[in-house]
Amino acid sequence: MPTYAYACKDCSHAFETVQSFTDSSLTSCPECQGTLRKKFNSVGVVFKGSGFYRTDSRDSKGSTVAPAPAPAAPAAAPASAAAS
Repeated sequence: MPTYAYACKDCSHAFETVQSFTDSSLTSCPECQGTLRKKFNSVGVVFKGSGFYRTDSRDSKGSTVAPAPAPAAPAAAPASAAAS
């Protein structure tokens, strides 16, 4: 069950409570019987698309894909070209 955060508009009392999705929101403050408002928190990170699962980089046989070879180093200039 999710945890919801509430804050009182009148006395600023803040608290959290565990409620079911089907439970109605609380409306009165347990401290002063004032009006409550539900506080909203940021949403957790959600990864969508390919590349986030272990199986995304595997072929149909289940083995891992081989990495691409590193590029070759450039050829060194001849000594006679460097002297001029």
